[in-house]
Amino acid sequence: MRKFFYSISFFISITFFSSLEIHGDEINNPEIYVDTKAQQMVDVIVNNQDLFRENPEDFKKLIKDIFEPMVDFRRVSALVMSKKYYVSATPEQRSAFIEIFKNSLLDTYSSTLAEWGDQKIVTMFSADKEFAKNVEVKQMLVTNSAEYPITYKLRLGTDGYKIINIVVNGVNLGLTFRNQFKALADKNDENIDAIISQWKSDANIY
Repeated sequence: MRKFFYSISFFISITFFSSLEIHGDEINNPEIYVDTKAQQMVDVIVNNQDLFRENPEDFKKLIKDIFEPMVDFRRVSALVMSKKYYVSATPEQRSAFIEIFKNSLLDTYSSTLAEWGDQKIVTMFSADKEFAKNVEVKQMLVTNSAEYPITYKLRLGTDGYKIINIVVNGVNLGLTFRNQFKALADKNDENIDAIISQWKSDANIY
């Protein structure tokens, strides 16, 4: 069950993040922005499963290239660490955790991508023509066997909308990762270096 949850979570996460450029009004409309990237990413996944089997490192690089620019990793990592640990961490520790957190998402996701068969993404468009700085975009992931509601939480910055959280089938991924960090903090006497090392070990990052 846990493996299934993470598989679908990371599939949904990466579905949101495509490196294909968005032009014109789409960059100011997060619904069109998310929908366009979702449909493009489904095509990428379907057309690159052979690459995953033949050369997983090249596949991983492909995912990393399209994943990194779309996420506000600094903000997400700060939320995962919580204010208590983020403020007390040194700049070096913050940077180290951001990189490890990013790679743990990428590595876990890339190992599950090829398991997915046919699927489609349906975006729930609203009548809104103007959008706030913080917005939610709702989608439905439809597989051969089930449907899963998704809520993307985005924040508008100087370089456009970026994801800061995802809720999958009622499960708040940001809160899940935050609880994971807190559990490691309790286990390691709130030693941030030890927490980062444990996270890296648990994610099998070398």
